[in-house]
Amino acid sequence: MALSASAASTGRGSRAEKVRRIFERFDTNGDGGLDRNEMAALVVAVNPRVKFSEDQISAILDEVFRTYAEFILPDGSGLSLSGLLRTYNDGAGDVDRDFVALSLPTVHSDASSPDIAAGDAAAHSSPPSASAASLLDDHAMPLGGGGVPTPATASSRATAAAPAWAGSPNHGIAFDSSWGLLDDLEILVKRLRSKQVRKGSIDGSGGAGNSNFDSFSEAGWSREISGAADSASTSAPWDETSRDYLTFVKELAVLRTRADASRSREEAFDNHMIIGRALSEHRLFRDALASFRRACELQPTDVRPHFRAGNCLYGLGRYAEAKEEYLLALEAAEAGGSQSADILPQIHVNLGIAMEAEGMVLGACEHYREAAILCPSHARALKLLGSALFGVGEYRAAEKALEEAIFLKEDYADAHCDLGSALHAVGEDDRAIQEFQTAIDLKPGHVDALYNLGGLNMDAGRFVRAAEMYTRVLSIRPNHWRAQLNKAVALLGQGESEEAKKALKEAFKMTQRVEVYDAISHLKTLQKKKLKPSKGKNDGQGEQTYVIVEASKFKRVGRKTTLRQDLANALDIRAFERMTKLGHCDVELLRKEMNETDVPVSYSGTGIPEKSIRKAALEVILRRLLSFLKPDTFQGAIKAINERILSVLDAPGSGRVDLGMFFAIIAPICSGPVDRRKRIVFDALLWRPASEGSNGQIRRSDALTYVKLLRAVYIPTHGASDMLEMHGESDPTMVSYTEFLEMFNDPDWGFGILSTLVKLEESDHIRHGSHTCSICRYPIIGSRFKETKHSFSLCNRCYSEGKVPSAFKLEEYRFKEYGNESEALIDKCMCFNLHSKKLETDA
Repeated sequence: MALSASAASTGRGSRAEKVRRIFERFDTNGDGGLDRNEMAALVVAVNPRVKFSEDQISAILDEVFRTYAEFILPDGSGLSLSGLLRTYNDGAGDVDRDFVALSLPTVHSDASSPDIAAGDAAAHSSPPSASAASLLDDHAMPLGGGGVPTPATASSRATAAAPAWAGSPNHGIAFDSSWGLLDDLEILVKRLRSKQVRKGSIDGSGGAGNSNFDSFSEAGWSREISGAADSASTSAPWDETSRDYLTFVKELAVLRTRADASRSREEAFDNHMIIGRALSEHRLFRDALASFRRACELQPTDVRPHFRAGNCLYGLGRYAEAKEEYLLALEAAEAGGSQSADILPQIHVNLGIAMEAEGMVLGACEHYREAAILCPSHARALKLLGSALFGVGEYRAAEKALEEAIFLKEDYADAHCDLGSALHAVGEDDRAIQEFQTAIDLKPGHVDALYNLGGLNMDAGRFVRAAEMYTRVLSIRPNHWRAQLNKAVALLGQGESEEAKKALKEAFKMTQRVEVYDAISHLKTLQKKKLKPSKGKNDGQGEQTYVIVEASKFKRVGRKTTLRQDLANALDIRAFERMTKLGHCDVELLRKEMNETDVPVSYSGTGIPEKSIRKAALEVILRRLLSFLKPDTFQGAIKAINERILSVLDAPGSGRVDLGMFFAIIAPICSGPVDRRKRIVFDALLWRPASEGSNGQIRRSDALTYVKLLRAVYIPTHGASDMLEMHGESDPTMVSYTEFLEMFNDPDWGFGILSTLVKLEESDHIRHGSHTCSICRYPIIGSRFKETKHSFSLCNRCYSEGKVPSAFKLEEYRFKEYGNESEALIDKCMCFNLHSKKLETDA
C-alpha cells in the first residue's frame, strides 16, 4: 500500500528495526534463520482473521522459499533476516500492520510516528512549502451521517498499521465493518500480487517494469495517483487477463455484497469508499471506479466519491469522463460551503489536468488560477498554471507564475525546467541556461531539461553542445525520436554529414515520418552536389551560395506571376493555417455555430453591445470545430490562435473575445469555396448585435474595423492604421454585401491576398518532376519560379525571400511562375513555335 508523503517519511527510519524484532520473535531456536515451522507460525500470527489449511500454509511456504532462495542460509537454518526484509520490501507483507498485530513494543525513533492521526495533524500545521502536498487528500471532508466510532476504537485502529489515509479522523474509516473489509481486501490484493509476481506478469514493486519515471517532467498529475509522469500506458500494472485476476474479481464481488448488506446507508457508503480507496492505492483503477460509482449512488451530493471516481478515470486514460466527474465534485464542493473549502483547490487542479489531457489548455489555466487564488501557497497549482500559460504562448505571465512556484518550493525541478523554457522564449538565454542547469542538478536524469537545453544551444549555433545534450537524452530514453532527429541536425551543423545521416536513419526507424525520409533524401542530394562541384562561385563545399536582393529587382513576366511580397505574406498565413488546422475546418461549421450557439449580449466599457465570451468558452467552440484533432495537436492550434488572433482581439487583456468578430477573422482561412468564405465573413458581422435589424447591411465603420483587425492578424507588417485615418472609423453609413466585397477584395488595404493563399492551398501536393530549387536544393512543391534569362528555378520560399544564386548578379531578375509542369511544357512549345516562325520569316 502506497503511503502518503508524510507517513512514508515518518515511518522510514524504524522499518528495519521493526522487521528485526519480528524476526527475533519467531526465530525461537536463535539460529539466525526462520525454518518452515517458524515461518508458518509467523504467517498465521500476522493473519489472525484467516483460517489457513495445512495445504495453504505449505503452498505459501513453498512459494516463499522458492522465490527467496538466495536468502536461504546454507546451513539449513532457513530464511535470513535480510530475506525477511526483502519480502516486506517486495510488498509481500505490511511491516507496520504485522508489527502491531503481533503487539510488539513501540519502536522509539525520531523518524517513527506510531500515531498516524497525529501525523496527519502535523501535516495540517506544515509550513507553506509543504501545503501543496497536504492538498493531495480531501482531509477536511466530513464523513456524513452517524456511526462515528468511539475514541478508543478510533485510536486503536489508527495505530493498527493500516494504510496512512485510513487512520485520519477526517477522511478515514468511520465504521468497524469497514475495517474488516479493508483487512480482507488487503489479503486478496497481496495474494494477487504474489501470484502475478511469481508468473512474471508484473514486477515486484507492483509497477509496470522500468519506466524511468524520474527522467520525466511531471505530466500534471497528483501524486495520489502515481509518481511523476503518470500516463494511461503505465496506469494499470496488473495483468487483468489472467485467471488469478478473474478469481480476484469474484472474491472482490463478495466483499462488495458484504458492503451493501450494511445496517445503514451511511455505513454502506463508508464501506464502498474504503474499498475504492484501497483499490486505487494499489492502482486497480477499474475496480476502484466501480466502488466509487456505488458510493455516488448512495450519497449523490457527497464530493468525495465523484472526486475519486475522476482520479480513477484519469488513471485509466478516460479524460473526458474524468472531467465530468470533477465537474460534479466541483458542484458538490461549492454547494457544501465552508465544509468543502479545503478540497476545492485540489478539485480545480485535477480538473485542469484532465482538461489539459483533452487539449483544453485555456480552460485548464482558469482552474489552475482558481486553485492558486483559493490557496496562495499551493506551489503545484502555480507550477501547472505557469506551464499551461507557456503552452498558450503567454510567456511573461508564465514566467511570473513559475517564479512564484519556485519561491514556495526551491527544489521544484519541473518548475525550474519550465521557467527556463519561458525565459528562452522571451530571449533571456543566460537566465534560461541557469534554470535548466538547476533542474538537471536537482534531477540529473531530467529529460525535458536536457532536451530543452539542447534546443537552446541549437538556436545559439552551439552544435557540439547541443549534440551532447541530445545524446544524454537518448541515453535515458532511447526511443526519443525528436532528440534523435535534432541530434542529426546538430551533427549536420558541425559538418558531420555521415554521422548525421546515421542519426536521421535511426529517427526514421523510430517514427516512420515522411518529413524525416525527405530530410534523408535531401542530405543525400547535398552529398552528391559536393561530389560534383558546380561551376562558378561556391562555398568551398560544392554548394552554390546565394545572395538576397531587394524586392524592386524582382520583375514579373505576365500578370499571373505572384508578387514576391504577396507570396511572402501568403506563405506566412498558410503556415498559420496549417498550424491551427483551420484549413481542414469546413467554413459552413461557423454558420452552424452561429445558429446554435446562444451567447448573451454584454456591454464593453464604451457601452457597445457585443456577443463576447471568455477565452476558455471560445476554446470549447474551437474543440467542436476541430474535433478531428488529437489533444496535443489541438494544444498547438490553441497556442497559435491565442498568440496571433486572440492577442489582437483582446488587446486590453480582459480575457473576453467578440465571438462574431472572431468567426469573421477565421472564416477566410477555413476550407470551402472562396465565395462561401466571404459570405460567411459578412454573415458573422451581421450576427453581431450592432448589425441586428439592419436589413442585411452592416455599418461601414464595422466593416473598416474588421479589415483593420484582419490585416493586423494576418499581415502585421502592413497594418491598417493609416487606412483608418484616411477613411475614418466613425462613418455611420451602411454597406451591403456587394459593397463589402469591394472593400474586402481591395489588394492595397483589403484582403486581396486571399487569392494567392487559395493558390497555395491548391498547389500543396504539386511536384515539378526532377526540378529542384537552385538555392535550397529541395524538390520544388507548389509553384516553380523560373528566371527567364539564366533559367534557374526557385521554390515558393526562396522566391519570397529574394534569394538568387550568387553566380548570377544582375540589375534585375525576370521570373515566370509555373503552377505545374504542364504549363511549363506548353510555354516551352509556344516558344519553340515562335522561334520556328521567326526562322521561316528570316528565310
